[in-house]
Amino acid sequence: MPRPFPVAADPAIWHADELARPSGQVLATGHAALDQQLPGGGWPVGALVEILQAHSGQNEWRLLLPALARCGSGPVVLVGAPHMPFGPGLSAQGLAWERLLWVRAQEPAARMWACEQALRCTQVRAVLGWLPQARVDQLRRLQMAAAEHAKLLFVMRPARAQTESSPAVLRLLASLQPGGDGVAVDILKRRGPPVVQPVQLAARAGRLAALLTRGRPGLHTGLHMASDMPGGRMGAAAPHPVLSTKAGDVLARTAALA
Repeated sequence: MPRPFPVAADPAIWHADELARPSGQVLATGHAALDQQLPGGGWPVGALVEILQAHSGQNEWRLLLPALARCGSGPVVLVGAPHMPFGPGLSAQGLAWERLLWVRAQEPAARMWACEQALRCTQVRAVLGWLPQARVDQLRRLQMAAAEHAKLLFVMRPARAQTESSPAVLRLLASLQPGGDGVAVDILKRRGPPVVQPVQLAARAGRLAALLTRGRPGLHTGLHMASDMPGGRMGAAAPHPVLSTKAGDVLARTAALA
């Protein structure tokens, strides 16, 4: 008579009282305290990560920049970013500005479409989407695309969205520390036991402040841009050359940025 296989011995089974083993590749966040709290010790590749915050544009670069600087040499696509990051500041922190493609889409449907198409581009390494009005079914579609094409995917949403369901593998609530410049990160969802205390990240270096500065008119930021065009298409926006973004060809030539 066959003997039953002990469930506890199966490495593929996750026990809720411990951190899960990641099903795929992970990339260290660059924040040791945060890595200790994440399954596999970093950002999951091929999965949706949600970053919630009260004010968009404050904390996402603090969290993501160290990993983005080390995720390869391919393009990093920004969809609906609220501000134009300062190219020289990014380069000073290790992220070459030539890798960035800034898609200036205003309509929620256009942002979702751009994110999904970017995930399907072979050369793209990471997609950052600011999607405050995203629905659960739309996020699920992005999650599936990220998994299928093994891409880093970060979606920024407002703090109020924490009461909504989400297919994200990892959900974080980021906020500035009271009276300081550090960031407190509450881990709302992970494959592991609940995290009672927020993870505290140290105050940013003085040079990092430049990353949150909107590019001034005439200032060369080094970013490649695309913006909404009449007729529902996205096309070139002065002053920098951009990739072709016609229907059926959106972001298809991102290899030019690699």
